[in-house]
Amino acid sequence: MSRIAIASDHGGFHLKAVLVKAMNEWGLAVEDLGTHTDASCDYPDYAHALARAVSQGRFQRGVLICGTGIGMSITANRHPGVRAAAVSDTFSARMAREHNDANVLCMGERVVGQGLALEILKAWLDGRPDPDARHVRRVAKIELPDR
Repeated sequence: MSRIAIASDHGGFHLKAVLVKAMNEWGLAVEDLGTHTDASCDYPDYAHALARAVSQGRFQRGVLICGTGIGMSITANRHPGVRAAAVSDTFSARMAREHNDANVLCMGERVVGQGLALEILKAWLDGRPDPDARHVRRVAKIELPDR
């Protein structure tokens, strides 16, 4: 796997640190795009930075953490080619990857604990897009034709 980006706002700062540590231990090349403190900040700034980097191909995949994961996913999905999924269980993480080819995982520090977050991340990282024609066709239909 190529490099993976990660970013958070203040609401996801502590969980992001746990995930970065784990990914480093798993031998993944991870780049932290911020925030680098737990001081209040605006989640769209970090979601846009990561989604732009994924959209431009600088990273194959990304992880966004905020309080719920919802704001990050809404923002990230504004970028062409980004398929961000806010998940809070391992089944959804795996399905987001396998059926929807989600290239950005979003989680909420206030929603999932550290142990579950690590399991979700692992399920998503281990997932592979299903090559079945129906999934490929559906993923292709996600992108708006006028972008």
